[in-house]
Amino acid sequence: MDVLIHVFVALHIIGIGALLGGFLTQMKAMGAGTARFTPAMLHGALTMLVTGVALVGLNQADDQTVNNIKIGVKLAVLVVILGLVYVKRDEERIDKGLFGAVGGLTTANIFIATLWV
Repeated sequence: MDVLIHVFVALHIIGIGALLGGFLTQMKAMGAGTARFTPAMLHGALTMLVTGVALVGLNQADDQTVNNIKIGVKLAVLVVILGLVYVKRDEERIDKGLFGAVGGLTTANIFIATLWV
């Protein structure tokens, strides 16, 4: 079970990498007002959602304690990110504030995951 959990953790990290990487590659375009949500950002967010749900289930099945409040907060932040990216995925230009919000929420989700004990 531990190997399976570690595989899903790795996939979860790949998802966050795709989401944050997609944001970071658009930073210059955001300054110019031409930023857009890339397919990598959408796929990264979806990967995080699927692997996160799987991780909660696997950890509970392995009788490990899960901080449900932390998971709920992370899920809520991810749903907001996913909703914004999904709805605006086909637009040629995204407002700087909205694009920055996705980056900020993504960063906040990383800090919640790592700093909330």
